Amino acid sequence: MVQAYEAETESGDPKDPVTPTRSRLRGLGPFRSWRGDPGIWRRGVVLGVCAVLVALLTGLHAHVPNRIGNLGSLSETFLPWLTVVTVPLLLLGALWRRSATALIALLLPVLVWFNLFGGLITDKSTGGGDLTVASHNVNADNPDPERTAKDVAASGADVLALQELAQGQVSAYRDALADTYKYHAVQGTVGLWSKYPLTDVAPVDIRLGWTRAMRSTVVTPQGEVAVYVAHMPSVRVKMRAGFTASERDRSADALGEAISRERVAGVVLLGDLNGTMNDRALKSVTSQMRSTQGAAGDGFGFSWPASFPMARIDQILVRDVEPVSSWTLPRTNSDHLPVAASIRL
Repeated sequence: MVQAYEAETESGDPKDPVTPTRSRLRGLGPFRSWRGDPGIWRRGVVLGVCAVLVALLTGLHAHVPNRIGNLGSLSETFLPWLTVVTVPLLLLGALWRRSATALIALLLPVLVWFNLFGGLITDKSTGGGDLTVASHNVNADNPDPERTAKDVAASGADVLALQELAQGQVSAYRDALADTYKYHAVQGTVGLWSKYPLTDVAPVDIRLGWTRAMRSTVVTPQGEVAVYVAHMPSVRVKMRAGFTASERDRSADALGEAISRERVAGVVLLGDLNGTMNDRALKSVTSQMRSTQGAAGDGFGFSWPASFPMARIDQILVRDVEPVSSWTLPRTNSDHLPVAASIRL
């Protein structure tokens, strides 16, 4: 009977059998030393509290006040990164402190993150589409505008919007795009190139004192669509002033009002909004339009800065048309990535 017991437990000492619990702990690797340590629940409380705070800031970002340095808008611009950056650091701290409390608390920000952004990870694009549009902030200091124009035109877009057109470079873009696009219009520092006729071209007043937005009706084979091109004022992060975005916020309100008065059913907004879809300051625009990237994109579609994209501030938004795919284009000589989308009219 003793020999049978020893064979069953794979132990040479009948006085020290291998219990099922000990067998399971052998598979825990570095966590084996945590067994029997009562401190794993007492240690790491501060780390656990930090994890809960990250979850609260992510899930309740709309309640972060903007009164002090526009902290709410600043946090919302880079909101996906809050969890991505902090959770690995907190995880390392929890492992170093051997804290089960901190490890369990870390599940909370992870769950909140997936609830908010998990849908962006999967590819939601479908086939078809009647119109392909693209948008690019070409950078006023672009050293090779002809090359940039041709690179973006190679995307096959039917309608192309460009922002930050320097006064002395407009002719270069016109010449480079002439063979691909029969119709074009430029208003101030923004322009629209199209394979289909453009009508009712006009600047849009976004309360800046100069033109950085325009509107046109594009007459496609499937019908008319109103296309807006906009470049919101830049924002800055300053030590004394915080996230300076008051000009952008006023311009966003004006643009939202203009779009709300649009009489053409299908509307497309192309441009550098200097803000993400999470930024509450753009609510006057984003509340009445859909992001093609959010509805039919693959991934976050970050577009800025081009060297290491961290935020999608270059947007393609639509109303009363159906986005079927959305993507970013390869890098050009600009500090922004071009963005594109296909829509069904």
